[in-house]
Amino acid sequence: MSKTALVTGAYGFIGRHVARQLTRDNWRVIGLGHGSWIHDEWRGWGLAEWHSADVSLETLITYGGEPDVIVHCAGSGSVGFSMTHPHQDFQRTVGTTLAVLEYARLYAPKACIAYPSSAGVYGTVQKLPIVETDPLKPESPYGVHKRMAEELVASYAAHFGIRAALARLFSVYGAGLRKQLLWDASRKIVAGETDFFGTGNEIRDWLHVEDAAGLLLAAARHASTECPIVNGGSGVGVTVRDLLLELFACFGKVEPPEFSGTSRGGDPPGYIADISLAYAWGWRPKVGRREGVREYAEWFKSAGL
Repeated sequence: MSKTALVTGAYGFIGRHVARQLTRDNWRVIGLGHGSWIHDEWRGWGLAEWHSADVSLETLITYGGEPDVIVHCAGSGSVGFSMTHPHQDFQRTVGTTLAVLEYARLYAPKACIAYPSSAGVYGTVQKLPIVETDPLKPESPYGVHKRMAEELVASYAAHFGIRAALARLFSVYGAGLRKQLLWDASRKIVAGETDFFGTGNEIRDWLHVEDAAGLLLAAARHASTECPIVNGGSGVGVTVRDLLLELFACFGKVEPPEFSGTSRGGDPPGYIADISLAYAWGWRPKVGRREGVREYAEWFKSAGL
């Protein structure tokens, strides 16, 4: 008999890829969260059940059953949203995490919990690459809320014996993502625009969503009451300018992007992950950045966006 996994936020970009990978590994997957998903679509992503509802203690008790694994993907995914809607961002990230932990404590104490945190908890760092033991100095409400959620997970592991692990994901991308840099840039390219915020020298570590999902499953396997923390990235940094040049080439554009020279609030200048621990867990990123950028551009063009 297959084991059962509960994926909160399964309608979301990372959540649906987690669900599909779990299904490939012969898990029975229950999904819970926001999203209008017709039956054939959620079945196509591998879900055995889909429940469109807020992630709260009440809905978890109603729909969650007694899962063996919980991957808590529900939550805010935008620095910009946290800057304009801090209260809602708190509830989406911290409030839902507390509900999942209390549900596990009371109703699913044997479940292993994997939580996708963010490199945003680090803030501006003094050196690269970033290791998991570096200080946490988030510079946006989004990063602060992620740090608070991390502390809740670690607290429940230490005080209530919940087995958990945290994966600090860096810049996750992939076909189907309708927000963040590649989405905004693709729309601008199609519209004939070349102007972007920032200096172009900001460094990011890009992680394909399939690799992010794989790391979250590895985190679930390594969950313990010690609540280990692992970075999720490629281990390679690339400037925003160079990434956009790659994307422009995929669209057949020869003119280079132009930058305002003004950075957005809450966006640190550089991120590269030290992924030594993830390697020690047996995880490896499988999708190269150039391959992933081409895939994204082809998806965008084929979707007629």
